[in-house]
Amino acid sequence: MGIFRETKKNTLTAAEVSALWLQYMGDSMAICMYKYFLKIVEDEEIKQIIERSLQLAESHIAKIPKILKSANFQVPIGFTEKDVNLKAPRLFSDQYILFYSYIMTIHGLTAYSLAVTNTERKDIQDYFFECTVTSKELFQQIVALSKTHPNFSSVPGIPSSAGGEFIESTGIISNLIGDKRPLNSSELSTIFFNSKKTGFIMSLSLAFSQVAKLEEVRNFMLKNVKLAEKDVQSFDSILQQEHLPVPERWDAEITEATVSPFSDKLLMFHAAFLVNAALSYYGAALGSSFRSDIILNYYTVFNHAMEAGMMCYKIMVKHGWMEKQPEAIDRKSLAQGPEK
Repeated sequence: MGIFRETKKNTLTAAEVSALWLQYMGDSMAICMYKYFLKIVEDEEIKQIIERSLQLAESHIAKIPKILKSANFQVPIGFTEKDVNLKAPRLFSDQYILFYSYIMTIHGLTAYSLAVTNTERKDIQDYFFECTVTSKELFQQIVALSKTHPNFSSVPGIPSSAGGEFIESTGIISNLIGDKRPLNSSELSTIFFNSKKTGFIMSLSLAFSQVAKLEEVRNFMLKNVKLAEKDVQSFDSILQQEHLPVPERWDAEITEATVSPFSDKLLMFHAAFLVNAALSYYGAALGSSFRSDIILNYYTVFNHAMEAGMMCYKIMVKHGWMEKQPEAIDRKSLAQGPEK
């Protein structure tokens, strides 16, 4: 036999179900977001980006149910027209809408790459490869357009080295209390990227805090703003100590609107989605960082994201907004028999 077990055409592994299920949830949310954006966007070039983003999300939503149903899995409820108010006034500037598309397309590309490596069925691999190709094209369009705008934050460059060198000391103590070696390229790029992404969480949470209907949701969003602000400042402080630029902030691109374009359920799901993504990116950055002060900083921001994630989970479960993913067989429950 080969490395992989033979599977029937319509069976799905847990990894395949998870990837499809999570993509359906994310794209049903994205459809609500992009439909609202199309109602308020004025810039024609940005409008074309949003129209393409919406087309891709709707194409995914059309394909995923067929795959899940063929394997006798329930299709998620996700988000519908009930979760979006297309008559709501403008909450975001056109510039912010473009920035939103940039960040969320990065998330999509990351998720598709991971899904491909975890799937065994060729047709599902092909599906996620297709998602990767179309999202790559969209991402390139977004970057090309963003670079024509003045508030695009480009990752700082570094000087080229004269030749190969090796690290001579771990510098654990000196990195904490004495002179620190300059940031290497991996540390610089991940700190800049995480500062940009965490700044996005901060600004989006600020917008959501203005329009959330339930006080509990508003309070969470304000708490998330404070946590994200601390993390952004910690990243920016490291960059500034190296006399490097920091990413642009987007709070000024949020209007004074207080009428919500989205349901509180969608607001909380979106926040939870970004928190989970942040945990993944922080973990990856931690693995490529070698200065002890940076490592300690990632431990701190990781804990902040965990704190926000727990708050998200409790609120969503309390209000019946946490849709349950397919689970493994509960053997313990079966062993107890029909009487529990």
